[in-house]
Amino acid sequence: MPEDVAYQSLYRRFRPQTWSAVRGQDHVTVALRNAVRDDRVGHAYLFSGPRGTGKTTSARILAKALNCEKPIDGEPCDACESCMAIAGGTSLDVQEMDAASNNGVDAIRDLVSRVALATPGRWKIYIIDEVHMLSPAASNALLKTLEEPPPHVVFVLATTDPQKVLPTIRSRTQHYEFRLISAETLADLARDIAAEAGLPVDDASIDVVARRGQGSARDALSALDQVAASGGAAVEEADPTVDIVAGLAAHDAGATLVATARALAAGRDARRLGEAILARLRVGFLALLAPDLDVDARDATIEEHARQLGAAGITRALEVVGDAVTSMKEAVDARVALETALVRLSRTDLDVAPSALLERIDRLERRLGNEGRAGAAEPAAGEPAKAVAPPPARPTAAAAAARPSLRMEKPAAPKPTKAPAAAPDTEAAASPAAPPSLAPGELPDRETLTLAWADSILDTLKPGVKAKFRGGRWVDAPTPTFALPTDIHRKRCDEFRTEVQEALSKHFGVKVPLTLVTDGSTLARSEPSRAVDAAPDDVVEDVGDVADLEDAGPVASGAARLLEAFPGAVEEE
Repeated sequence: MPEDVAYQSLYRRFRPQTWSAVRGQDHVTVALRNAVRDDRVGHAYLFSGPRGTGKTTSARILAKALNCEKPIDGEPCDACESCMAIAGGTSLDVQEMDAASNNGVDAIRDLVSRVALATPGRWKIYIIDEVHMLSPAASNALLKTLEEPPPHVVFVLATTDPQKVLPTIRSRTQHYEFRLISAETLADLARDIAAEAGLPVDDASIDVVARRGQGSARDALSALDQVAASGGAAVEEADPTVDIVAGLAAHDAGATLVATARALAAGRDARRLGEAILARLRVGFLALLAPDLDVDARDATIEEHARQLGAAGITRALEVVGDAVTSMKEAVDARVALETALVRLSRTDLDVAPSALLERIDRLERRLGNEGRAGAAEPAAGEPAKAVAPPPARPTAAAAAARPSLRMEKPAAPKPTKAPAAAPDTEAAASPAAPPSLAPGELPDRETLTLAWADSILDTLKPGVKAKFRGGRWVDAPTPTFALPTDIHRKRCDEFRTEVQEALSKHFGVKVPLTLVTDGSTLARSEPSRAVDAAPDDVVEDVGDVADLEDAGPVASGAARLLEAFPGAVEEE
């Protein structure tokens, strides 16, 4: 470079001049090079994509390839007079216009008036940057010429926001989308340019440059310029989002606000800080839900924070922080919007949104799941095994009715009940309680028999046996004794006493004898048969001979029957 020429930034000095020099946009460069080689060039193109990905550069290379004196397989020679003039910005064959500063209808009318004029080269190329900034009147003025330009004219429209371009303009062009460049490609680009320019930059600094580029070649080379100016070593500042996301994961509102205040006091813009938090949460979101996906800036810390937040928590965090970043544009104080969003995430009890409630339920389910796995873990070497007591079985209606203590109260008006909360869908919740362990020679008492009978033993019997034994109850006696309402009923059940006795022994793990007696209480005699689910022939069999049936006697009131069944109960007005 001549000594009298001012220093040029790296992205201007090393701007690609041929298709092969463009990095990360092969899907565009190959198509355009083939179009030039095969003489199939369209009359209008639309290049869209993020900043610094090569849209304007590719438009200039296309102009060079079309007017090159000695093209090689669609590639400009970059040595002829036309190529040198286009590279230097002095060619009359290329007209560039910035629609951001020339977006009025007068500018477009002036451009249209010069389209039909002759050009020194074979093609005349009009490059319009940021075409989405054109006013509606200017866009409409361009339409007719864009649809049917002179044979020697090619329009190349470039934009970072193709959705704002009129559909009528998009339909008249060939649309090519430029993509963000991968961090690996940016690192190779920075390394090659640093070597060509003689910059003393180490590999660690190259990685920092690639991360700062965030998919933009121009941003990466600007970062490389800055690193070179600082002596060749990149000084990475502490990332404040690490402590902020850590506070969110721990649900510590105080720690989250302190980390946010430190970042803002250090000069961070609130909206930029929100965007950085959002980017870090996205990395954790992908690490949690797509562990096989290779994501830039992924580390063990963010993976741990993502596991603490859970899928529901990190999804909600992305939504809340994203909404806060959007609202900061019109907020009176952007800091308030950011801090409020972070408090809502770290203190879900302060947020009544359905997503906050779902996150709390998700945390409870994961906590219950972790406790269940911890309880089932095997003891460490050298530690005695501890027996984990099963949770007490919930008494059934039959068991509650069989308890001796009862207090009668005056019936009250029914109260509305709330729907029970959904229990975690775990195997522990679905499995029945384990039977109590009995010492050798020990027999279960009446309460134990009543609970086990209603919870599991009765359901293991055959339908016919189950129908016969359903109408009885366990009574206090030295040995397990089962009372039936009538002698006829007892005689019918005695035929299957051995089968029931085996079911009891199997359940309790010891041999349990069974005694069948006739229940002489009024409650037992007047209790209707509940064998409604038995087979029809079983019901008829239970009745026995009609001649053997006895009169049940007068039917007592409900209160009198309960008092008779449970001695010691007191009726209260």
